[in-house]
Order: sequence, then C-alpha cells, then structure tokens
Amino acid sequence: MSKQDFTRLLQEWQQQVAARLAQTPERKARFATSSGIEVDRLYLPGQIDDAYMEKLGFPGEYPYTRGVQPTMYRGRLWTMRQYAGFGTAEETNQRFRYLLQQGQTGLSVAFDLPTQIGYDSDDPMAAGEVGKVGVAIDSLADMETLFAGIPLDQVSTSMTINAPAAVLLAMYIAVAEKQGVPSHKLAGTIQNDILKEYIARGTYIFPPKPSMRLITDIFAYCAEHVPKWNTISISGYHMREAGATAVQEVAFTLADGMAYVEAALQAGLDIDRFAPQLSFFFNGHNHFFEEIAKFRAARRMWARLMRERYGAKNPKSWQFRVHTQTGGSTLTAQQPDNNIVRVTLQALAAVLGGTQSLHTNSRDEALALPTEESARIALRTQQIIAYESGVTDTVDPLAGSYYVEYLTDQIELRALEYIEKIEQMGGAVAAVEAGFMQREIHKQAYETQRRIEAGEELVVGLNCFQLADEPQPELLRVDPSIGRRQKEKLDALRARRDNQRTEQTLARLRQGAAGTENLMPLILDCVRQYATIGEICGVLREVFGEYRAV
Repeated sequence: MSKQDFTRLLQEWQQQVAARLAQTPERKARFATSSGIEVDRLYLPGQIDDAYMEKLGFPGEYPYTRGVQPTMYRGRLWTMRQYAGFGTAEETNQRFRYLLQQGQTGLSVAFDLPTQIGYDSDDPMAAGEVGKVGVAIDSLADMETLFAGIPLDQVSTSMTINAPAAVLLAMYIAVAEKQGVPSHKLAGTIQNDILKEYIARGTYIFPPKPSMRLITDIFAYCAEHVPKWNTISISGYHMREAGATAVQEVAFTLADGMAYVEAALQAGLDIDRFAPQLSFFFNGHNHFFEEIAKFRAARRMWARLMRERYGAKNPKSWQFRVHTQTGGSTLTAQQPDNNIVRVTLQALAAVLGGTQSLHTNSRDEALALPTEESARIALRTQQIIAYESGVTDTVDPLAGSYYVEYLTDQIELRALEYIEKIEQMGGAVAAVEAGFMQREIHKQAYETQRRIEAGEELVVGLNCFQLADEPQPELLRVDPSIGRRQKEKLDALRARRDNQRTEQTLARLRQGAAGTENLMPLILDCVRQYATIGEICGVLREVFGEYRAV
C-alpha cells in the first residue's frame, strides 16, 4: 500500500470516529499513564522511528532493550522468590522449607525492624517490634537456625537489608563456612542501597559518606571472595511504594546507580571488576503497558551509561539485571481476593518486561503478614504464568508494538530529563541532601491520593464496587512473646561465647572504622565470634555517628 493510500484510509477512519464520538463520547476526556504520559487513541508506524539496531538490537546484546539473555525464558525461567520472614529464625526456616517444597527457586529474607536498623532484640529501641515485619536476627546463632537444613551452595538467597548489609552478608558467609561451602560458591543478593533509604524508606543508620564506604568495601571484598554475589540491589521499588511514578522510579534508581559507580571508581575499584555484580530492584505496578516499557527503557539507558559514560568494556557491566516485586501499595484491605488479580497483572507485566527474578505479593498483605495459604497462591501465580500462559515461549513478545515502543521512548526521554536535573545539583547524594527526590515523590503521592479520593482514579473495592459487609479473612498473628524469647537467647549466647575474644574483634573493628582499611574482613571476624548485630553496629555508630533527616 502506498503512503498516500494509507493516509487517505486513516483520514476516512478518523472521520468515522469523529462522527461516532459526537453521539457516544469516550469514557474520559484524557487518557494517561501513571507517569502522566498521554495515551493516544491509536498508535501507528510513523510514530516510532526505524533505528532498530541502535534502539532495540537483539536479545542478549547491547543495548539489551529486548533482554539481557539471548533466549530469555526459553532457556531458564526467572528466579521465583517469595519474600518471607517473621517471628523467630525457627519459624521462618519452616516457611522457607515449605516454599522450597512448593517449587520456589530462590529465598528472599525479610528482617524485622530492629535488625534493619542495627539493634539487638533486647535493646529498648526494639521494644514491641521484634519479629513483627520480618525475622529477628541478632547473631550468627540466629542465622545458623534460619538456614538450618538448607544447603547454601544449592540455593540463591536475597536479603532485604541496607544499613547493616555488611553484617548480614558476613553472617551468611559464616553460616556457609560452617556448612563447608566456600564463599566463591555463594549466590544471592543484598539490597545494600542506602540512598533510597534516605529518599523513601527510612531504615538508615550512618551518614552518607561512611555508608558509601561500607558499600564500596562490600564491592571490593565480593569481587575477590564472593564473585557470584550481587553486591547491591539498587532499588526503585520503595520510591514507587512512596508514590513515585514509573518515570521517577527509572530516573531516581539510575541516578542512585550512577552515584554508587562513581563512589566505587573514586575508591580506586576497576569498573569491570565490580559492575557485573550490580543488580536492580523494580516495582511491578498497575499500568500494564507502562510497566513493560519501563523495564525495556531502563535496560537501554543503563547499558548506554555504563558503556558510553563510564567506559566499561565487559558486556556484563552493561547489563541491567532486575528483581521485581509486585506493588504492595496497590493492594487493598477491602476485598483482599481482588489483590490476586492485581498481582497477576503486575507479575505478567514484569515477565513481559524481562525481569530476572520475581516476588508476587500475597492477597492479605494489606492486612498482615501472609498466611501459608496466601503465600502458596502467590507462588502459584508465578508458576501458572511460567508454565501455562505461553508468554515465556518467545523473547520480548511485545517488541514492535507501536504503543509499547512509544512508551519505552517516552519513559527514557523523561527519565533522562530528571537525571540531567540531578546531575546539575551535583549527583544523587547532593540531590538527596537537598531533598529534591523526596519532594518530587511527595508531590506525586499527594496528587495520586487526591485523585483516588476525588474518584478520578478508580480502585475496585476501595472507591467503587464496594461491599456493605465484608468477611474478615484469616490472618497470620505474630506471637507477642517473641521479644522475650529472643532476649533469653541473647542472654544464653553472651553466657557461652568467649566474651574476651568477642571484645577483641570489636575493638579491632573500631580501629579499622577510624582508618581506611576494608571493613568486611573485620566484620566477618566479629560475626565468627558471635558478636551481635547491635554490638557491631554500636561500634560503627561510635565512629561514624548517625544520620538525622533534615
């Protein structure tokens, strides 16, 4: 068909649509994605350019828009991780074993709030929070219990831990040693992303400068001793949970990633030694096509940054490898079974977007920690997508969609505008200290909430299609005696360990923190002597101080 014929047919179609709209208007005057990208009625070939190799390329090749592996899920499915952790190490170990029996292919550890901010369970600051939102881990003894009977050379483990990430990684290495597993065989991820804690989440301990030192120390140590480990999971997830749009999630995550790369380079590390161990963490949100485009845009942007700006030569340094968790903030306490549908769509978008691992939220997580049944349904959601849907049979199946390619380009364009603003401020650390990203997210969160309350954005079961009488689902209840039991364990630990040797390792850590040497070996020595997380972080607090948000 000639271009003239196509134009004539398009004009005729548009006239027919206009006549119909005069009688029956569309549902809304304006359609847009969650990032405010206007959605046209129709997308046509002329709205995307033909620079295929420059913008898309082949799967497994630069710029990785179509995926980081050449065969993607035809070769190996994504790692199915169900984020789990509550109460004591014994209880969480039981949940881990159950999920592995049900076909889960990787572990993902949720730690309680005291562990996340470096306090022992018997610290007054931990009162009322022990074991509530995750598992309580005070020492190597708890970590040994957590992974009892789970061979660490046969499972990949992700740990959602940030400020004390070095301590928990050291505990994991020490548990592996006791199992006879050398550190070079360990596979997994520590989140270890402190910048997003300052921006959106709040479980920070130390100020930015020493926090960045701990992160680059981990980069250097793992490049030599734990080469299969992802040393950081640079996280847009929590910014999205706090209210960020898809564009902001991409922009702020990549800006943080640039800050970590630059900090490592300033510390004298070789980019092609540490960059292949960087990973990312994205949210799976509700706008199906925008979410798919988000992953594709981020992969292309990161590849270009790493190769063109930072001069990385190893193709593995260019790859944006991402774990996805479905959107917790999208779940409703009202009609919780609706959340199964939301999670299915979000998980499907992540798979079509090319994620490397995936956690699907459980239907009851807006109300409590998930029950065993809810966790199983969430895992089955991934398995049905993987084995029954057919979406894993070809690579990047939505490539070439005029709409998806348009959204991919728009997200990249708008995210780059944000990154340019952040660079003008001096980079991500300076932007965080100035509160820029925090303010942008807060503004968007307010606007989203306003739209929901005004009924401009519909949430099924919340502001439309409500039920007068809702049945109360069965919820998981955490035993309130956990705090007392953890305190008893700590008393017994301190009574049986060699306290003189423990104090010696802590003193050596204090000395090292005041200097410039890599702290990972010193923290590992403390952990092996059963120093607690509170004792280790207490030493670092003495030397580094604590961060206070402005």
